Amino acid sequence: MATLLKPRRLPKAATSAPATLSPEQSWPGAWASPEFRGRLGLVGLGLLGLLEAAPRYFHFIQSRPGRLLDDPLLSLLPVHDESTLTFALIYGSIGATLAFLLPRPQLLLRAFWAYFILQLLRMLTLWLLPLDPPVALVALHDPVVDHLFAATTQPVVRDLFFSGHTATMALLALAVRGRRWRWPLVVLTGAVGMLVLVQRVHYSYDVLAAPLFAWLAYWLAERVAWQRPPYKYFS
Repeated sequence: MATLLKPRRLPKAATSAPATLSPEQSWPGAWASPEFRGRLGLVGLGLLGLLEAAPRYFHFIQSRPGRLLDDPLLSLLPVHDESTLTFALIYGSIGATLAFLLPRPQLLLRAFWAYFILQLLRMLTLWLLPLDPPVALVALHDPVVDHLFAATTQPVVRDLFFSGHTATMALLALAVRGRRWRWPLVVLTGAVGMLVLVQRVHYSYDVLAAPLFAWLAYWLAERVAWQRPPYKYFS
């Protein structure tokens, strides 16, 4: 009886399965799926459409008068131009996240869809909540966006709720896997949120709401970006 009750030990091979990508999760396997190719092409067209429509839309946002909000938290922070540091953190984080995602096509596809949905959500909230920027605003100089909106002589400063910079950083943290990737991006998300407040290009409400919208976009993207991978890249 004691022998029968003794737990049976599984073979070593059965308890230590290697955490490798299945053929369906590699680029050759994913690309062989018409569904994957279709959804990747669809989000690519969507992002190109946003790139085309964004300048006109944000010029419209800038042309509207908005409401000036009272924000007690801003009065506790110094005012300083932190454009260089802000975009060094943002573009450096984007580069690191792409390095992680490029060998993982399904996660990359979900990240593209999440970013597309995030931009749609932000365009909606900007339209619904016209705001004027904080009084002590210091213009934020983005080397990419400044070039994109070079056709206008008036900087876009009424694109407030929610903070696109903070939301993008939060989305990067959601897109990667494993603590050694995710936690540094979480810390950098907080740093970017603080920097845009110091620069007065956002209210604290814009920054605090940004991670919530990033999570919503990433959650919605899972419903359209093919399927959830049946494995873990990192424990």
